[in-house]
Amino acid sequence: MTGELDHLVAAAHSAEHTLGTVTVVLGSQWGDEGKGKLVDILSADTDLCARCAGGNNAGHTIVVPIGEARTPTTFAFHLLPSGLVNPNCTGLIGSGVVVHVPSFFAELDALVAQGLDCASRVLLSDRAHLVFDFHQIVDGLKEVELGGSSIGTTKKGIGPAYSSKASRSGLRVHHLFDQETFATKFRKIVEGRFKRYGHFEYDTEAEIVRYQALAERLRPFVVDSVSYMHEALASGKRVLVEGANALMLDIDYGTYPFVTSSSTAIGGVCTGLGIPPKKIGKTIGVVKAYTTRVGGGPFPTEQLNETGEHLQEVGREFGVTTGRRRRCGWLDLVVLRYSNLINGYDTLNLTKLDVLDSLAEIKVGVKYLVDGKELPSFPADLDVLAKVEVEYVTLPGWQTPIVECKSFDQLPEACQKYVEYIEEWLKVKIEWIGVGPGRESMLRRSV
Repeated sequence: MTGELDHLVAAAHSAEHTLGTVTVVLGSQWGDEGKGKLVDILSADTDLCARCAGGNNAGHTIVVPIGEARTPTTFAFHLLPSGLVNPNCTGLIGSGVVVHVPSFFAELDALVAQGLDCASRVLLSDRAHLVFDFHQIVDGLKEVELGGSSIGTTKKGIGPAYSSKASRSGLRVHHLFDQETFATKFRKIVEGRFKRYGHFEYDTEAEIVRYQALAERLRPFVVDSVSYMHEALASGKRVLVEGANALMLDIDYGTYPFVTSSSTAIGGVCTGLGIPPKKIGKTIGVVKAYTTRVGGGPFPTEQLNETGEHLQEVGREFGVTTGRRRRCGWLDLVVLRYSNLINGYDTLNLTKLDVLDSLAEIKVGVKYLVDGKELPSFPADLDVLAKVEVEYVTLPGWQTPIVECKSFDQLPEACQKYVEYIEEWLKVKIEWIGVGPGRESMLRRSV
């Protein structure tokens, strides 16, 4: 850990981790808020970092100094918990995650090859469901089938794997270690997909042989995650949960059907890791200083103009997992109020505030109007959402770089007021503020 981060680590140690409880970091918008950087900072003083939902459709990028030369190295995490950048932290993939085993090893091998010694610190729940290559093929076929109503998935097979899970026809990690049962069940599942989508090119028997070898390599990583998690908590370990995706992509509370296939809200932490709500000590919502999303679906504050292009280019809004350009717009406080109602954030982490540095004026969405009448809450019906007119409050920009600021009071006055306006409107304190792309570019306020 570099000297520049020592004060952040100390802050994390003193404020975030209560022994025997869980600190949770969740995305509050449509994902890509920059959760990885906060997880990176908090993981410096964490014993166990866990993933509870999603799969390798997630994407966190973290830059870490590696080796004696402390060479800045960029690590891309998709399935593995990004807390693994801390050499003393164990990463746990929980039961609510769906796992493509070849991708698990490809990611692990890539991290190790870059100099991150983490192979002995990764654990995988024996209850996690498996994603197979045929799920990925089906993912693409489903998108083609939807045509103009395409959801915009990552084609990683996540949705079809969760469909198998919900229809009680899925295979879990523990099934890999009974070869005969696995082979029988696997053939049956693939045959069902052939009946549904036609006979696409797929060598079932070759896959069975492939997974026999993968199972043996996977065996040392597999644990009963429920027992492991509760033993960790009982022994006073500091546990951090790294959310994947975000609230507005939640299968129940997001902009359905333009959502992911798992519970990305606070409830998914409990169901995905097998822990009761009373074990959650603190929930931190990560909020980008503007709004982005990928894929289809209504996006009320989207800016299809020079502002949107500015946010996209300056913010480098391209997906870690897919490389897709993200749609960009002003900060939407209606979305964040709804998100906070569901997740109950104790504090917020406002990220990428520096992307707004050069703007003369900054708008914030504060109301949704339909036919001149304010909607009482975020609507379930996307046809209604597509018709909303957003009422904005315009705030002055600060038009000066903030990347060198080391404390809140060093921020320009207009920048401070932007932060204070958000927290006053939401009635949630902003504790962490990202002022630049580096891992050291994070301010912490006392709350």
